[in-house]
Amino acid sequence: MLKKVTPLILVAAVAACSSPLDRRQANGTEDYVQAEQAPLLKIPAGLKTPPYNKEFDVPALGPKANATVYGKNLDIRPPLQVLPMAEGTHVEEGSDNIKIVVESIDNTVDLKQEIFSNLDGFLAQKGIAVRSRDFDKGNIETDWIESREVIESNMWGSDKVYLLRQRYRFDVETRPHGRTANIVIHLVEHEEFYDDKAQNVLLSGEDKQRYTIDMLNSAIAYISVKRDQSIQANRLKQTLGINVDLVTPEEGKAYWSAKAPYKQVWDRLRIVLPEMGFEIADMDSAKGLYFIKFDDNSGFWSSLWGEDKLALKEGSYRLLLEDGDTPEDTKIFLRDAEDQPLSDEVVTNVYQSLSNLMKEERKLR
Repeated sequence: MLKKVTPLILVAAVAACSSPLDRRQANGTEDYVQAEQAPLLKIPAGLKTPPYNKEFDVPALGPKANATVYGKNLDIRPPLQVLPMAEGTHVEEGSDNIKIVVESIDNTVDLKQEIFSNLDGFLAQKGIAVRSRDFDKGNIETDWIESREVIESNMWGSDKVYLLRQRYRFDVETRPHGRTANIVIHLVEHEEFYDDKAQNVLLSGEDKQRYTIDMLNSAIAYISVKRDQSIQANRLKQTLGINVDLVTPEEGKAYWSAKAPYKQVWDRLRIVLPEMGFEIADMDSAKGLYFIKFDDNSGFWSSLWGEDKLALKEGSYRLLLEDGDTPEDTKIFLRDAEDQPLSDEVVTNVYQSLSNLMKEERKLR
């Protein structure tokens, strides 16, 4: 049966009649392999030997060079380079593999879970089926990934197709502290067929590295997009105002309840406290502590921010943050230099200034 093809397709078919194996080899003949070195000029006695230009001299092979890589065995394709494009990633090259080191960019997100979710998303986007997935062991193994290429197009019959089939495994290893992880990729299986006939292809180490780098770069590019989206979302979240309530429990001292996660409240206080007239002397994020000082120059801040003067004595204070009853709540306690709670009256008086500044929406910087 005659196929319906356009002239453009016919031209493309003629131009593309080279196999993947052909494209790794130089065009033309290999006559240079049998080339003999011409002897130097014989200089008659009594004449001076002219200087020779050594610009085009072929350097001698090094001790580790493979002397058999020439002619058809020489791969002319340029090497691929690992591109750690995602935020918080860099490359570590070992003797046996290449690993991507991924650093945490958000302390509120489990790094291993983030990597697995991104790898799952990448494989789903590419339509690659997963054969096995083990989160505890830290590996994802793909099913067969097939790539077909028409080598010879036949108008009257079936085309001759070159089929490449591969399977990969991603290994994810998280460091004990949980802030850094490694991604290593392996080529598990590789098969090639031409016109439904298996090709006996022996992959070199360079071949395997080329395939794995190509797949790894695609995965990292996907992670880069997702991380950029996450960073932008977090930046936008930081611009939003945070509502703060005054809590005066009967059994205890008054405190403030911020309606936002711990880290968001911590970061916002670094901006708000100086605007209230406090000097941040020191901080300990692990303990949720701000060591602050207050001088009676708040009149300047009052005129600048349009707020009333704080009813607070000069001196040193502590601001303590604790997790609230839900992940979206954070408790804030104002205490004196000896870490003793302040009176409900003082906490109530300071509350209005804090609340007004915390709930303001900020522009991205």
